Amino acid sequence: MSGTDPSFDGVIGDTWRESRPSWLPPRQRSASPNVVFIVLDDVGYADLGCYGSEIRTPHIDAMAARGLQYNNFHVTSMCSPTRACLLTGRNAHAVGMGFLADFDSGYPGYRGHVSTHAATLAEMLRDHGFSTLAAGKWHLTPAAEISHGGPFRHWPTERGFDRWFGFQGALADQWHPDLYEDKCPLPPAAGGGKHLSEQLVDRASRYLVDHRVAHTGSPFFLYLAFGAAHWPHQVPAGAIEHYRGRYDRGWDVLRRQRFERQLELGIVPPGTRLPPSNPGVPAWDSLTADERTVCARFMETYAAFVEHTDEQIGRLRAQLERLDLAQDTLVVLLSDNGASPEGGRIGTVNTRKHFFYEPEPVAEPLALADRMGGEDSFSHYPVGWAQASNTPLKWYKTHTHGGGVRAPLVVDWPAGIRRPGLRTQFHHVTDIVPTVLEIAGLGAPAVYRGTPQLPIQGTSLRYTFDEPQAPTRKPSQYFELLGNRGIWQDGWKALTHHVAGTRFEDDVWELYHLDRDFSECVDLAREQPERLAALRQLFEREARAHSVLPLDDRLFERIAARMQSAPTEYLYYPGMSRTDRLRSPNLTGRSHRFTADVELDGPRTQGVLLCAGTAFCGYTWFVRDGRLVHEYVFSPGVHEHIEAVLPPKPARVRLAYEFRKTGPTSGETTLSIDGQVLATGRISRTWPSRALNTGMLCGRDAGTRKSPDYEPPFAFTGVLHEVRVHLGDDLEGDPYAHYRSYRTGDED
Repeated sequence: MSGTDPSFDGVIGDTWRESRPSWLPPRQRSASPNVVFIVLDDVGYADLGCYGSEIRTPHIDAMAARGLQYNNFHVTSMCSPTRACLLTGRNAHAVGMGFLADFDSGYPGYRGHVSTHAATLAEMLRDHGFSTLAAGKWHLTPAAEISHGGPFRHWPTERGFDRWFGFQGALADQWHPDLYEDKCPLPPAAGGGKHLSEQLVDRASRYLVDHRVAHTGSPFFLYLAFGAAHWPHQVPAGAIEHYRGRYDRGWDVLRRQRFERQLELGIVPPGTRLPPSNPGVPAWDSLTADERTVCARFMETYAAFVEHTDEQIGRLRAQLERLDLAQDTLVVLLSDNGASPEGGRIGTVNTRKHFFYEPEPVAEPLALADRMGGEDSFSHYPVGWAQASNTPLKWYKTHTHGGGVRAPLVVDWPAGIRRPGLRTQFHHVTDIVPTVLEIAGLGAPAVYRGTPQLPIQGTSLRYTFDEPQAPTRKPSQYFELLGNRGIWQDGWKALTHHVAGTRFEDDVWELYHLDRDFSECVDLAREQPERLAALRQLFEREARAHSVLPLDDRLFERIAARMQSAPTEYLYYPGMSRTDRLRSPNLTGRSHRFTADVELDGPRTQGVLLCAGTAFCGYTWFVRDGRLVHEYVFSPGVHEHIEAVLPPKPARVRLAYEFRKTGPTSGETTLSIDGQVLATGRISRTWPSRALNTGMLCGRDAGTRKSPDYEPPFAFTGVLHEVRVHLGDDLEGDPYAHYRSYRTGDED
């Protein structure tokens, strides 16, 4: 043993002649199959062809035909918690991800990151010789750590992945995403105009080639998490043409058609009932002609988005075949939760505006009907289509009814599945990791790199591969999100639909016999109060065991206290990488000031000083034609503009823009030079929450146009020394009160 290397067991003499070397053991080689996880985003239970959809998904359908298709598979009802379960095999709250990664509400179950006491599958497999590769959405990093300078503790490459190409946060503009490779931000134009889904498969395919060359004979784990079909629904224009006119008959007809197809395919059992429409879904025939036109166009775009994603999955399969890897690769495909109702009554072409402030009049999406899916739209379909996406289930994403938590699951493994077909056993997303470990012949570590580990809480579903009719081995499973709760055991499910802001103790619980009531149509709570009481007691035990408590039904208010303690001073330099949107200064509900130390060369100087966001929402501060300009983009076509004439002589000066809040979402603005006010103005309405789609740049712009006065990148031609951002101290205790009153209709 050497004093500096306890693993050395050779002999060290004065020279090599009297020494005996020892080498570190070679990279382990596992006999396991390769593993691929494919995660779809906000894709409803009925959105894939093999689950009854009219949307063309031939590559996913082929996977289902070769392998296994599950109709009783469950997830959490939101993205971050599901991904935490999928990658750790533990329940979401138990690992600190009871809600979104953007939020740390100060309690163990809601830390907004995956605990180091729960090693990810990538960490487990990498220690057994797997190459670990990831591409796509990574909504598991707390917002406070999405920084070019670190810390990187909860980035993919620190949680077991050798390589990662993708984006942070919940969503990305499919045409202008903020992308990273490993820990490095990529230039805004790095994608060369390609759709994000295509870029993800391009990079995943390259990673597979690199693995094949470097580690022939060793397995790999690929985690491919599409942004699709989360809003914004964006897709190449040509992909939409096939669906023109397909949805003119509306969501009521489509829902019935999908239900009938599901019965024919056996995806839902005989005797299943189609529930009445969810509250808030208008009858198609009640819409105006213009509303029907735009609603149909929204669904055409969404359908094309799903089909385009399937095409990329086909490209990945082709790459596996080219590399002679397809036969012994276990592919697991699922959606992270049910379809999203966030598009509202008739949908939106600017989801940020709709979600954070006000619905759009039908004239706005009607004017963009022929450009939906392109970079001019940031769209989301209406709630009626979300209900059809979840056929035959009730409610949506965030709920614990089937529409929130029952999801498609397809497993394809040509070398290992000998009895393909439908599987009906109840299972949950926590069950995927123990399934992979069982197939690989591995156990989960009790201690990982010195940290004691939580036990795996899922139940392997490997037995279902060979025993199609076997009863489920899953003992029970709880559900919770935003105060919506549920518990399943022995074919029975108790749940409650919680209304935010109401008392939890007043919630009404429902009881369903899922083994006989697939779509949760017959509430047996009154008929079987003792069974309901027993299940509620089981939920309480599970909630305490897995850090579900305290129950919390707040949305953005969860982070109000954290906002108060966030930095109030920011410093930027030209040439910096774009900051992530989640780490850009949050101007919500407070006064703020930008100052720039610049050298102007008279009227010839022009370019961007500081900008953030896109043409859908953002701001830009720039110099052009001897004018200093600030433009606030509330939404396309709704801009607040202030400008001032700059002195014509070259000089080094300090430019400033200031917003002084005068109301919850309004304020007065000034432009100044060396402390002298040059112009005053007003912003009549601002976003009541962080609404940026992309982050901040200094000294240049990128992506879509924020101002009609220039085309990106419009780099600053003078000397820009620095830009400082100062946030005022007038942030209210509850900066989201205005937002909450709009969303709930409670003006108090």
